[in-house]
This record gives sequence, structure tokens and C-alpha cells, in this order.
Amino acid sequence: MWMVSPPVGIFQSTKKLFLSERAGQGQTLEFIRKNAANGLSVANLVAGLSSVLCSLNRQYHHSCWLLLVGFLLDLADGAVARQLDACSALGAKLDDFADFTTFGLATALLLQPQGVLDGLLAIAYVMAVFARLCFFSSGKLGGLGGIRGVLGGDFPPQLNVWHPAGIPFTYRGLPCPYASSLLAGTFLLTGGNVTLLRITAIVMILFMVDRGFYPHDKVLESQLWKKLVYAGGVAAVLFSPAAVASIYCLTWSMSYIIFPFAIWSCKA
Repeated sequence: MWMVSPPVGIFQSTKKLFLSERAGQGQTLEFIRKNAANGLSVANLVAGLSSVLCSLNRQYHHSCWLLLVGFLLDLADGAVARQLDACSALGAKLDDFADFTTFGLATALLLQPQGVLDGLLAIAYVMAVFARLCFFSSGKLGGLGGIRGVLGGDFPPQLNVWHPAGIPFTYRGLPCPYASSLLAGTFLLTGGNVTLLRITAIVMILFMVDRGFYPHDKVLESQLWKKLVYAGGVAAVLFSPAAVASIYCLTWSMSYIIFPFAIWSCKA
């Protein structure tokens, strides 16, 4: 009886194809792991640029909604970077640029500058955000060798014990996303009361340039109730009426500003 054996080349080709497919899937998963947080930062940047366009077209309610979306994205990108161990210098630059665009330029346009004084206020707000970002970026670059992060502190857990304030898990001055969230919520709740909005912006500038301490609030890496607050924010912004979303985000931001350590510290 004659035995016909299959060509060896077919088995080798099939094995190589199978291994190459597995390698390709591994590379894809690794790419996703390394860039998931960067994707959130890019989404924050897109939200900020879209908010700018909405403000230029006087669609301020849409602009406010996009700022609140950016606020939620900014809180998430740091947690994702740390959980996936995907911190990088590129992520730091993306995060800073997205924050400056969304919480600086886009938020300042809500003030609707029309005269010299209004324009100076908008410029002052942008410069306050710029100073905040430069302060934290330069501090972390010098102390930790260039690892990313402003709000969210996107550096590895083993290094996540130092901040420019010199005190573990603290910031100096109000993080700009909370100022932006407060202004967006104020605009939505008051129906665009520009006078009140500009007064609020002046107060936020003072808080941002102040040397007061604020806790590093790892909302998505802390107690369960903080995660529920974040989930509630997502539901309010994406699925609730503007009034509900504005009240929710105002309450959230005000609680962080007024009672930072009593409520939002890592030990709270």
C-alpha cells in the first residue's frame, strides 16, 4: 500500500501564516495599549477645537457642552495611562496642548470679548492657564525626567508621589479643567449671563495663579463614590438636559474648589 504524505511546504506555510497573524494581533494590541491615553487626549483636543469653532459661530451652548466633554476626557486620560503603564513624552505634549486648547483658548472665548477690557480679560485668562501648564510641565520635567501630565498626573505609580508643591498628591493653584467646568456650567445655568461669567472668570484667574494647595484627585483610581461621581458626570453631560448637566458639573467643581481636601483628597 502506498502512503501519500502531504507536502511539507504546505504545513510550514500555514504555520508561518498563523504565527504572523498572531504577531500582527499582538502588535495591534500593543499599539492600542500604548496609545489609548493619547487617543483620549486627542479627543479632548478635538473637543476644544470644536468648542472654539462653535464660539466663533456664536453657538455658545454647544461650546459649553464640548468643554464639559473635554473635562471628563481629561480626568480619564491620566487614569488610563497609569493603568496601562503607557506614560510617554508624546503623551505629555498631547495632554498639555489639549488642555491649553480646551481649558484655555476655548474657555476664554465664552467671555465673548468685544472691547479692549473684555479682550484683556480673555487674554489674562488664557495666560493664567498657560502659566499653570508651564509650571507643572517644567516641574515634572525637571523632577521626573519628562513624564507627562497636568491634571491627572500621568506618570507611573511608583513615581506618583511628587508634585511641584513639594507635598505628596497636591497641586499649587486651581487646576484649569475645574475652572473651565465651572465657567461652562455657569454659562449654561444662567443662559449666558456675560457679566456674571466675566466676574467668575476673574475669580478663577485668581484661584489658578494662587499658591494654595489642591489635592491630586484620582477620581477613577480612588474610592467607589468618586467613580460614581464621574459616571454620573458622564450620564449628565451625554444624556441629561443642559440644566441638569450644568448643575451637576457646577456642584462637582465647586466642591473641589471650596472643600478640596475635606472631600477630594486621596484620603477623603
